[in-house]
Parts: sequence; C-alpha cells; structure tokens
Amino acid sequence: MTTTTKREAEITIGDTMPTIMIVREFDAPATAVFRAHAAPELFVRWVGPESLDSSRVDRWDCRTGGEWRYVSVRGDEEHWFRGCFHEVRPDELIVQTFTYEPVADNVSLGRFVFEDLPGGRCRLTATSLADSFEARDAFVRSGMEVGVRDGYRKLDALLAR
Repeated sequence: MTTTTKREAEITIGDTMPTIMIVREFDAPATAVFRAHAAPELFVRWVGPESLDSSRVDRWDCRTGGEWRYVSVRGDEEHWFRGCFHEVRPDELIVQTFTYEPVADNVSLGRFVFEDLPGGRCRLTATSLADSFEARDAFVRSGMEVGVRDGYRKLDALLAR
C-alpha cells in the first residue's frame, strides 16, 4: 500500500517484510536536511505531529556508536523514545534503532539516506524494519503517518529560515 499527496511524504508499507519506507523531497541541500536530523536543538523543533506541545532531548550523541533519548509532550502525557546510532556518515546516512519506551521489546532499525538533487534540493529515503508485522502495524495504527507528515511540514518551515 502506498499513499502520497502533493508535497507530502510517500509512505509505503511493505507486503512481504515488516517495513515502512518514507520518501520525501526538501527544498534544501542534503547537508541541511541531515543537520536537522543530527542536531538535537533542531530535531526537537520539527519532530512529531502538530498536536504536540513540545519535545526535549534527554541525551543525544549523533555519531557511530552513540545513543539518543527524547520525550514528546502533549498535555500531561509524556512519550519517551530511545535508540542507538549504528552508523552516521555526515550529510549522507544515519542508521539507528528506534524504541518507544512503553513497548521496549519492539525495536525497529531505521536507515535514513540523504541524497542531493539538482537545484540545491534533497531526497530523504527512510526505511524502517520492525521486528514483526504486528509491531509494524501497531506503529502505523499509532498515528505514524500524521506524525511524519506534520513533522516534515515543520521541517520545511525550519529549512526555509
């Protein structure tokens, strides 16, 4: 299944593997889009849906072998996420794990590829592999699509400054 709209992320849910692929183009070079994913002070400004009150970083060491942890806040609710950076190549690639702490047994592996396009633009291809179809489907049902699309619209605004 693939869903897409103009200027939005193309999200593809795998049929034969528990994957999610997101492809999105930005009107900024790969170096800027990478930095927005790697620098914690930028990341918390765009991650997640519009309905969040805020996000803040607990720890963030964006390098091969580093780790990360952040919280997103909505009203009285706190949603904690954590993972490890397995491979980081500036302006090119981030490979990391992703865990929603209340469901710590469900760990996904994400691969983010930053590709320069003509005209100072960038294509981001993010592929996540969940440890089961059930975990992947629960993630999709959680509102992942809204969070991705809202977040990337916020990232567009951040990159335009």
